[in-house]
Amino acid sequence: MLGKKLVTAQKRGETRALCLGLGMVACSMMMYFFIGITIVPFYTKSVWTTETVCKVLKANIKDKVLCPNSEASEDEDIFPYPCLQVWVNLTASGQEVMLYQTEDTLERNPKCSYVPDKSENSKEVKARIETIASNFKKYQIFPCYYDPGGTQTNVILSRLYPPKGLLFAFLWPTLMFTGGCLIIVLVKMSQYFSVLSAWQ
Repeated sequence: MLGKKLVTAQKRGETRALCLGLGMVACSMMMYFFIGITIVPFYTKSVWTTETVCKVLKANIKDKVLCPNSEASEDEDIFPYPCLQVWVNLTASGQEVMLYQTEDTLERNPKCSYVPDKSENSKEVKARIETIASNFKKYQIFPCYYDPGGTQTNVILSRLYPPKGLLFAFLWPTLMFTGGCLIIVLVKMSQYFSVLSAWQ
């Protein structure tokens, strides 16, 4: 009687462990799919892949502009803010080009180097932009990214999804997938040895 209870408990434990392993594998597949349709397209779409050194030539704050700079945008998504324009000397080519914060900044408003969030109030936005402009004037030499193919003649300060960030995004689903497969293998090995022991 006791032996049957132990066997039943062992089977239940193996079933739960097997379900856990399969669940981890399924979740990791879903995470791979999510990363593949969200982060990877932005990474492959970016043409600013080569790092170089930029030197600030001028950083000016123009009159307020509307964001986003698109006629098709809804009125509720449009908000005014001071327009910061930063022009730099690209060391790789010696050209005078405009600097943008990220790839997204260029898409949202190509006239400005920095686009604030809508959630910030006007005073915070003005103070932040003035601080950014003063930092550019203070630290005039810094690393930036440009398009080696020449499709884009401007540069960006930082990439939304750099190679390290992409690897980090794939790290967690990979660990979960490996852990799930390891659990499944251990359960199958346990079942095999149990059958082998019972046969002997």
